[in-house]
Amino acid sequence: MLMADAQVHIWAPNTPERPWRAGQNVHREIPLGADEVLREMNTAGVERCVLVPPSLDADRNDLSLAAARAHPSRFGVMGRLDPDAPGAREQVATWRQQPGMLGLRYSMNRPQWTATLAERRLEWLWDEAEKAGVPIATLATDSLEELGHIAGRHPGLRLTIDHLRGRGGLTTLKAHQAMEHMPLLLALAKYPNVAVKATGAPGYSAEPYPYPTMQKYLRRIFDAFGPHRMFWGTDITKMPCSWRQCVTMFTEELPWLGEDDKRLVMGEALCAWWGWNRQG
Repeated sequence: MLMADAQVHIWAPNTPERPWRAGQNVHREIPLGADEVLREMNTAGVERCVLVPPSLDADRNDLSLAAARAHPSRFGVMGRLDPDAPGAREQVATWRQQPGMLGLRYSMNRPQWTATLAERRLEWLWDEAEKAGVPIATLATDSLEELGHIAGRHPGLRLTIDHLRGRGGLTTLKAHQAMEHMPLLLALAKYPNVAVKATGAPGYSAEPYPYPTMQKYLRRIFDAFGPHRMFWGTDITKMPCSWRQCVTMFTEELPWLGEDDKRLVMGEALCAWWGWNRQG
């Protein structure tokens, strides 16, 4: 069974030549590099991994792309592009021509993004990504309804909602409090171009492994979106457990997940959704 992790961050040390962006969330003080990720993937039985440059690394994609070039069958990249940067519109058209690049990822969970989305200031981005076949993943906790409007206006744009639509590592809320948004998330299932990354589930749990309360929320998401639009993943540097336990939570602890559906959720559906067909 192909296992492809939908999100892992790698980053370099904080140096004058490559300073971390001030005020951004640091997963851990010791940076995580591609070689360490590969070792951990091998231990956990994970074949592929989507690298997402963290916000502390500004909008640099170079580390992740270098890892994908060196290990094309193991790493793909959902990269960052500042929509206000000069030439951003033109870059979208050729975005996936970068070796290893699968699409775009945005952290739209800060207050300024709520108005940006509501006022349609990024309509050009959705237009260009739809035309170029560039999928977009986003953490947009407070803008789910607007994301639904975007999905409806751009049916050819593949949108993916990150971290079960929770706040990922930016919240200390657990279990039911962390998942109060669930009805808004499930309402997006009516858009066939919207999928969900089931990343970070253990991090929302107030219970030990195998996180029974979070299993119930995963079941609701699966029932709404189906196996072709729900993707397993970890966001491993923020998880309270091992990579292997992130795997077995899905492969061994969800009796309602049949073998055919499990193959899709654990990797095949993700690779199809983001067009990851490269071989090493």
